[in-house]
Amino acid sequence: MNALVDNNFANSAAQQRGLLRFITAGSVDDGKSTLIGRLLFDSKGIFADQLDAISRARHKRTVGDMIDLSLLTDGLEAEREQGITIDVAYRYFATPKRKFIIADAPGHEQYTRNMVTGASTADAVIILIDVSKVKVDAEGKAELLIQTKRHSTIAQLLQIQHVIVAVNKMDLVNYDRAVYDRIVTAYHEFATTLGLKDIHTLPMSALAGDNVVVRSEQMAWYQGPTLIELLESLSVYDDEHAAELRFPVQLVARHNGHEAQDFRGYMGRIEAGSVRKGDKVMVQPSGQHGTVKDILTLDGSLEQASAGKSVTILLEEYLDISRGDMLVAADAPAALLKNFSADVCWLSEEPLDLRRRYWLKHTTRQVAAKVSSIESLLDINTQQRGPATELKLNGIARLGITVQQALAADSYQQMRATGSFILIDEISHQTVAAGMIRQD
Repeated sequence: MNALVDNNFANSAAQQRGLLRFITAGSVDDGKSTLIGRLLFDSKGIFADQLDAISRARHKRTVGDMIDLSLLTDGLEAEREQGITIDVAYRYFATPKRKFIIADAPGHEQYTRNMVTGASTADAVIILIDVSKVKVDAEGKAELLIQTKRHSTIAQLLQIQHVIVAVNKMDLVNYDRAVYDRIVTAYHEFATTLGLKDIHTLPMSALAGDNVVVRSEQMAWYQGPTLIELLESLSVYDDEHAAELRFPVQLVARHNGHEAQDFRGYMGRIEAGSVRKGDKVMVQPSGQHGTVKDILTLDGSLEQASAGKSVTILLEEYLDISRGDMLVAADAPAALLKNFSADVCWLSEEPLDLRRRYWLKHTTRQVAAKVSSIESLLDINTQQRGPATELKLNGIARLGITVQQALAADSYQQMRATGSFILIDEISHQTVAAGMIRQD
């Protein structure tokens, strides 16, 4: 029988702190998968048969009997053969104080789109920096890698609450504090230009386990928390709970339509705010008004439901509502947009074509859209925006977008769920871009 150490899932402290979703990011071979493997291994979050399997793996990159912990997340055969991460791997683990969901994102530039996907729901990001790859310029300053800057930029655009800079592989520089301080100074200077606020830094060695779960004896000069202590202490404030109601309709449920007492329920997930019986709501984009009659779940009727809850809402009135419509607070509706600006990360190998039409998917609504202009292109190195005539894979740009039918939307700064969208190729049906609506 698989033996998994009891992590005390019912611990009240873990329930109070809530689930933390975080993603690891960084350049190629910075040790992201090894770090996650070390977190799982040292926190006793590995099944016995998993440990046995990776200890006998034929693609291990460690010497002697040392276990290659990166194999815990590098699940694809191609990943193990090449020693890299290609897809986003999700893992769950828990400590007595908290529960976690980890997303291991690839470091290669060509897979930046995978990092965007994994980071879109993250509360925190761990940006790993390999000390052996950081060069020093003529003035003695550390030069950050382009992927470190790219992933930090994406974290800022997606408004990830917490940024943890893990300076990894300190064992390769004999745990030299001067090397660590030089890198941290360079990162803080770059973060200032980005506007990142909640930044935590720590030195570590994922391979040796220094400052991951166990405090390092090699770096007595570092007095801060270990990585797991830091993750356990991070606060997660969900802005959506304090916002106004946003309820995109996924499905209109009906049964017994031949009877006099017809059932008509609107099913979906509350993306923001809360709803209670008797609330006045507006249907967007049509502008119809209604009153909440009941809120149903599989467990029965509720008096009130909040953001994150999947429910079926019944209204007193019979209204023309279909999938893609949104129920909102009657006194605080979303903006109806047909022309807007958005920050977009281009995910397709084919560059943006201003002559083509795309499908725009926003919450549960899908409409025809056209990119009217490239307003500016972001330079990752300088953080300056400049004019551009094309947008290629992994490029980040401010675009002007026109949609055929109005969208009930908010700016991404206000609400992530109703301020984000994806663009879909009309012919291939491939997702070509991820965007964030801006209303500056």
